[in-house]
Amino acid sequence: MKKLIVCGLIMLSLVSVTKLIAADKALQIEGSTTVGPIADAFTEAFNKTYPDIKITVTKNGSGNGAAALIDKRCDIAMMSRFMKLEEFTAAVDKGVMPVAHTIALDGVCMIVHPSNPVTDLSTQQIHDIYIGKIKNWKELGGPDMPIVVVSRDTSSGTYETFDHFIMKKVKMDAGVEYVSSNPQVHARVKTTPGAIGYVGIGFLDAEVKGLKVNGIMPSKETITNGTYSLSRPLFLFTNGFPELGSLSYNFCTFYLSEKGQEIINAKGFVPVTHY
Repeated sequence: MKKLIVCGLIMLSLVSVTKLIAADKALQIEGSTTVGPIADAFTEAFNKTYPDIKITVTKNGSGNGAAALIDKRCDIAMMSRFMKLEEFTAAVDKGVMPVAHTIALDGVCMIVHPSNPVTDLSTQQIHDIYIGKIKNWKELGGPDMPIVVVSRDTSSGTYETFDHFIMKKVKMDAGVEYVSSNPQVHARVKTTPGAIGYVGIGFLDAEVKGLKVNGIMPSKETITNGTYSLSRPLFLFTNGFPELGSLSYNFCTFYLSEKGQEIINAKGFVPVTHY
């Protein structure tokens, strides 16, 4: 009898969760271009289970994701940095209570063209490149070639992380090129022999060359154990904790599942849990 009651309660719970998910007709996700590939892959997995639900992922930077959540223009904000105090304040003023969901770990990777013989830079050398103090690769043991310096724009969470670890709030040189996404940094560096830029580890591939920073190569292992100095968590933010069983809840907790961890691994990032 007890088994029948327990089974009945489980079935009732599953029916309730299914109805709750079915009630969500759409999910609007906006923000970080670093988190974007994870969200895209999560969306693909969800569409197989919930084909009638429309999930839209807009990749336009962490700052824009935070602004969209504050203005209630999205259900989930993707962010490659934590929300700032002024963003929290603006959110609360508008009746929004941001809740963070840490879904993966990442490392900000310095990249150069594959033909560049330089393999290792210190954080001080990177800083000096971006303030314009070092302008030629020959100053770093490389070829006699001007350095083309590429950065993410200031609305980017990756920019914020780079600024925190490398720039220390010092202004970048006027000659630095700013682009709006990880793919754009990758594209500029892979086609420009003298270029240097920075991307999330999920964008590190054979078309560009990742550099050691202070003697440590960015990898899943060095990010997990904390030895790579430019490591960070990746977030999804919601307005309050999502209702149990809702589409937002299932999306934001998908990283805990075996499939979610497989996706994060496949995208080149580091899962925060292992089953």
